[in-house]
This record gives sequence, structure tokens and C-alpha cells, in this order.
Amino acid sequence: MVLKTIESLGDLRGKRVLVRSDLNVPLDGTRITDDGRIRASVPTLRALLDAGARVAVVAHLGRPKGAPEEKYSLRPVVGRLGELLGTDVAFATDTVGPSAQETVAALGDGEIAILENLRFNPGETSKDEAERREFAQQLAALADAYVSDGFGVVHRKQASVYEVAQLLPSAAGLLVLKEVESLRKVTDDPERPFVVILGGAKVSDKLGVIENLLTKADRLIIGGGMAYTFLKAQGLEIGNSLLDAEQVDTVRGYLETAEKNGVEIVLPVDTVVAPEFGPDVDSEVVASDQIPADKEGLDIGPKTAELFAAKIADAKTLFWNGPMGVFEFEKFAEGTRAVAEAVASCAGFTVIGGGDSAAAVRNLGFDESRYDHISTGGGASLELIEGKELPGIAILEEDDK
Repeated sequence: MVLKTIESLGDLRGKRVLVRSDLNVPLDGTRITDDGRIRASVPTLRALLDAGARVAVVAHLGRPKGAPEEKYSLRPVVGRLGELLGTDVAFATDTVGPSAQETVAALGDGEIAILENLRFNPGETSKDEAERREFAQQLAALADAYVSDGFGVVHRKQASVYEVAQLLPSAAGLLVLKEVESLRKVTDDPERPFVVILGGAKVSDKLGVIENLLTKADRLIIGGGMAYTFLKAQGLEIGNSLLDAEQVDTVRGYLETAEKNGVEIVLPVDTVVAPEFGPDVDSEVVASDQIPADKEGLDIGPKTAELFAAKIADAKTLFWNGPMGVFEFEKFAEGTRAVAEAVASCAGFTVIGGGDSAAAVRNLGFDESRYDHISTGGGASLELIEGKELPGIAILEEDDK
């Protein structure tokens, strides 16, 4: 699979280039609390500006329902992107309306604008192909070429991801190329031992991933809320801990398949439990087979942290998706911190699969350069690891000669 690159678009000086970026950053009011995705978008935008293109950036933020909502405006992103690029960034107050048309028309060579949130328009995420295509045509009318650089949405058939790429000369941006290359290195021919760490809340979110990995990985380390469904499948009592009750039989089948395939499954041996979910509740560490009936697990325990670190240490290829506990509460962040440190210290090729894991690494203060790749797309990275074809990637593949 070879993706079309920006070079394939030819001389871009004076050309209007529509760039689908991922600027879906967390906000506290209008304050950006994690600018990782904005920083990840800079290399592609800088390359286009240096080439003399007139760049119109489209992106989404949050989950508006196809109509403008002030709390989801991309306006707070404009200033931060300008700081990172070292240039003024214009802002259009709509996506394809008069403001967008005037803003793009006013751009000079090497100038850039952000258009307002794509998802303020129902056509962006519509399940109706004709409605998506109509919106994509309005977007395409603003530009001469298209660059797809929002990896976090390439697993979705959305107007700005899929249909626009059919309407304009299109290419993958530098971020999308880097994401695909890094994740293919994990999935296609991993150096062994190939170790995968999965955390987060629900087993059901990662069913396809686990199934695929049972034929590929050497070791599967399971933490976070999903670990309790695995413990339940082994016949252990888990108190009030998070349980994917409908998946217990499926997980039991996974454990049997893993044993048959020689895949090592590593589960928590101790757990930090509390009577309820909260930042300041009383907690204690118990063995994983001794969870009290009236308590719930909120983090892996210290013995598990040591066990997981030992199982991570010899990995030649490592993929991590999902925190080990409720890392947003300092009291229950130790397990995720321990795993983040172990992954950072691993000499193998390390990939953090976006979403909460990426946020945890940054929020806990780890130097991002200690990891080989931190994905900007949780869902997209999981679907690639699962072996699915991603529509926003497939549409960028070079035509067979």
C-alpha cells in the first residue's frame, strides 16, 4: 500500500490547498489543556506554507449535532496554531458560507486560515451519502487540491475525509504518513517479542483488536477497567468493579485461544480498591482474588505494576492503548504512571495508540521523545491494529499503474 504524497500534487505556489487536520483538543472553557494534536499538525502546514500554498484548514472539535455551538468553536485553536507556526492565522466564522469564501479568497501565497468547525454542518457526518457529497462539493469549491492530515478521523466515512478526496487532487499529509508507517511497523512484521498493553474501560471497545492480536502478539498485558472482565472470566469475584457482563463468555474463549496459540496473557495480581468512584475516597490494595464485595477496583496495585514492567522490559515491538486506572485522579494514577515509565524505558520500538494513553503520558509529565510514536488517533490506531481497511486511508492510495 503506497499513499499519494504532497509531492504528487506538483507545484503548489499560489494554489488553494484544503487541509483536513485534527484539531480536536480538550478545552477548559476557552483554554486548551493539551495541545498535542495542534503540534502534530504543524509539520504538514509548515511544508505547505513554505511551498507557497494558500492553506485553508478544516477540522472538528467536540461533538456538536450539525449546528453551531459556541463551546465547540475552533476559535481558541487559532492563536495557538499561530504561535506554533510563527505566523498570523485567519479565521472564518463558518465552514463553507460567505465568511469561509471571503477568508480563503483573501489569502496570499504562504498564508493560512482555519475555517469554523466542520461538524456545525450536518453534511459532514451524515449517514446519507448524497448529503455528505453535497457538503464535500461545497468544501472542494474552496480549493484546488486536498491534503488529508487528520489521522484521528481516517476510520470514518465523513465528507471532509472521504468524499472531498474523490473530488480534488489529493494526498496524505506528513502526519498521516507517519502514523500509517509507525502502525504498519507494529502490525505487518513486528520484531519479537511483540508485546501489547491494553487498558481502558470496556472489553467490548476492543473485541476485534484482541481477536486479531491473539494471532499476532507474543504477550498481551491487560489492565484498566477491562481487566475485571478477564478476572471474572477466570472465575474470580470482582466486587463492584467495572464488568462487561455480556463479554464474559467471549473473554473466556480468548483465554482458551491464547493458551492454544502460545500467547501469554498477563493480568493484574493486585488491585487498588475503594468503596466508590471519586478523587479522595479511602482506598486499599488487595490481591486480585480478594476484592471485597462492596468495593471496586480503580487502579492496578504495586505488585502488578512491577509485574507489568518486567513483562514490558524485553519487548522488541510494543503497542499500548488504554490507561491502567482512573489516571485523572492523582490517587489512582500510579499504575498508569508505572506503565508509562516502563514503556519509556523499553529499548524496543514503542507506539502509544492515541486517546487516553496519549493524554496520560502528557498529563503525567513524561517526555514524549522517549516514545517512538504517539498516535493522535485512538479509534483509528485500534482499527489499523485490528486489521481493518480505513476509508480515509484507502482513498489516498496510489492508483495501480
